[in-house]
Amino acid sequence: MECRVLSIQSHVVRGYVGNKSATFPLQVLGFEVDSINSVQFSNHTGYAQWKGQVLTAEELNVLYDGIKLNNVNHYDYVLTGYTRDTSFLEMVVDIIQELKSLNPKLVYVCDPVMGDQGSMYVPENILPVYRDKVVAVADILTPNQFEAELLTGRKIITEQDAVEVMDLLHQMGPDTVVLTSTDLISARGDPFLVVLGSQKVVRPDGTKSTQKIRMEIPKVDAVFVGTGDLFAAMLLAWTHHHPKDLKAACEKTVSVMHHVIKRTINYATEMAGPGMRPSPAQLELRMVQSKKDIEDPAIIVEATILEHLTPHE
Repeated sequence: MECRVLSIQSHVVRGYVGNKSATFPLQVLGFEVDSINSVQFSNHTGYAQWKGQVLTAEELNVLYDGIKLNNVNHYDYVLTGYTRDTSFLEMVVDIIQELKSLNPKLVYVCDPVMGDQGSMYVPENILPVYRDKVVAVADILTPNQFEAELLTGRKIITEQDAVEVMDLLHQMGPDTVVLTSTDLISARGDPFLVVLGSQKVVRPDGTKSTQKIRMEIPKVDAVFVGTGDLFAAMLLAWTHHHPKDLKAACEKTVSVMHHVIKRTINYATEMAGPGMRPSPAQLELRMVQSKKDIEDPAIIVEATILEHLTPHE
């Protein structure tokens, strides 16, 4: 059966961010992707210069209305990422609610892009929209540690804190929560990044249970842009293929990320030359070159199950 995704994210002419980072890998895995570009920029804002346009809530509504008038507003998934405008985000919520009324099985994958490392890079008034409206309609949520703390009002110091924060996010709406990056110390040392995930599962007999997993991923000493967008898209794809097995979905998602990033850093280092730091242009994700790894990723990190199919209280 054809599987169709509505992806509402940013767009860049050069490079891979937002829809550019999500669309190609989803298409490689067989998904039809309809894209609405929340912004259209020449390149990502990590370059010295950039220019472009921002889509307003009214313009978003016009585009969606055109889709609806032709009766082609039928989707299996919605995927959203970066936006700076509260009215735009509220319009997205309205669209998702309408699409869910048309298809109650629709899955909404939300990357609540707000900030990282203790600081917000969107206006602060967007937080209550995510917290009070967006998370409630999300099925899969992919915050980093800072964003999860913002949404719940809870600090994460220990792994137990992270587990409790994921449970709080479950209570707010989504059945699947993945903390895509944390500040937790890996037992394997500093070169590893800890990722945690939690998924509520309904057993065949109707009882509810939870699977919680931990992954420890090798770090790369470089700043990449578009990796979060790729992560959310790949989690969408692999949870589609493994809907009740977060461990398998995360292993394949993280492995795709590893292969793309490794290929990118190898290329960027070679282009920059000995002793030189790569430029933003050289660090653009090597997406097309990673097609085979996207289609069939060799598993490089296995997830550890923290809590497997234990009954909810």
